[in-house]
Amino acid sequence: MSGATNTAKETAIPEFRQIMGHPSPLWMLFMTEFWERFAFYGIRWALVLYIVAQFHGGASSGEADANLTYGSYLALVYAAALFGGYIADRVLGYQRSILIGATFMAAGLFMIAYPDPTVFKLGLATIITGNGLFKPNISTMVGKLYSAADSRRDSGFTIFYMGINGGAFIAPILTQYLAQYVFNTGDTPAYKVVFITSGVGMLISLVWFFIGRRGLKGIGYPEPQAQGMARVLYVVLGCLVTIPVVFALLAVGAQQLQVVLTVLFILLAIMLIVEGFRNGPVARDKVFAMLIIFFFNILFWMFFEQAGSSFTFLAENIVNRDFGGWIFPTAWFQSVNSIAIITCAPIIAATWIFLARRNSDPSIPRKFGLGLIFNGVAFALLVFALQTMVVDGKIPFWTLFMVYVIQSVGELCLSPIGLSMVTKLAPTRLVGLGMGGWFLSTGIGNNLSGIFASHVSGESGMSVASALSGYTFGFWSLVGGGVILFLVAPLIQKLMHGVK
Repeated sequence: MSGATNTAKETAIPEFRQIMGHPSPLWMLFMTEFWERFAFYGIRWALVLYIVAQFHGGASSGEADANLTYGSYLALVYAAALFGGYIADRVLGYQRSILIGATFMAAGLFMIAYPDPTVFKLGLATIITGNGLFKPNISTMVGKLYSAADSRRDSGFTIFYMGINGGAFIAPILTQYLAQYVFNTGDTPAYKVVFITSGVGMLISLVWFFIGRRGLKGIGYPEPQAQGMARVLYVVLGCLVTIPVVFALLAVGAQQLQVVLTVLFILLAIMLIVEGFRNGPVARDKVFAMLIIFFFNILFWMFFEQAGSSFTFLAENIVNRDFGGWIFPTAWFQSVNSIAIITCAPIIAATWIFLARRNSDPSIPRKFGLGLIFNGVAFALLVFALQTMVVDGKIPFWTLFMVYVIQSVGELCLSPIGLSMVTKLAPTRLVGLGMGGWFLSTGIGNNLSGIFASHVSGESGMSVASALSGYTFGFWSLVGGGVILFLVAPLIQKLMHGVK
């Protein structure tokens, strides 16, 4: 629902009952995403620790491999959104794509509970395939609840983003508690309980959307010529064929995967540019603006996603988590980001609205620049702690806690605004593909995050020296990127032709 070239059919939005100033389906999509994110973040804290414990006998030398696997998994999760967006746009419609994706994700989560390396990676491949159909399309449907000119659009996406982080907040706490204290039979958490609990959360998401989709009044339903069940069957069979391909990509390694992802990004850019040229110079310029933003998005996520990889090993080995005999669980650091998002999201959303009413709202590029700079400030705090605050090989607890908080502010400046941006700038016929491009750029950043994290850990596991060296590089990269983006923001805004 973006651009001036929308047809009357595409711009017609049903009349919805308003709840708290927003269309009522927003809250159904909010809860669907809540449970999907519960499932996704429920396993996030455990993956690298599980790989080291289960497949490397607990040896620190397994950290690099775990980081690379985690980065590749996340990269493919987001890269798969490229194909999921295209399928929803051209083949199946958004509603059916979400339902099929949720089904495959739930199956994959139950699969990784089986302690075999091959089944584990097949389970990850199944999650990736399902997420490709789910993630870009539910975000696209949020955009379809509002007209392009609706001033509530950005705040609607921010509310939706709170649903994401509500699920992400609860998941690490609950799954860690169940694995460590309820079903644990030794010193190592019962990781399979983490994965099974997350699978149950994904089933709740599936059922919630299946029941609530009637309230969408046809939004996201396929065109009349595409409503038969044959296409559903074809997509399911396509997913089953895709799983071994994704498994192979997980197996080739992060360096080779980066080549594949880069080629995919180039192909996507060509498709979007061609469609932009077909729609005229305004649409063409908007595509170029969107692609420039995608580049800086890669940089942001390359360092932000240390949260599930190198920051996990930092918390486990170098952060002082002892509170008078009670050890703060490593898993709970994953909830700090969500607490900060839930706390700060209404403030940030209100700030954008307040500034917009006074014609002082920062442009989209400058909001992204703020995101990069806040991320860089978080790394500056880590660098300071590792240089000056190490006692008995440990840095204070509060430093890593505040790193997550500061990063979260940067995330709020960038991520929900990015989702909204794509629905405004992508060519009308390829909004789903544009959303897939957003997630592909995020995926490239995630794969680079795994490569970066593997260097931080080195061959023998993370040390204070290796962490300091790596995080110093992260600081300069992020701050430099943020400054550059601020400088070129007027040019990018000109290409956007008034989109704010």
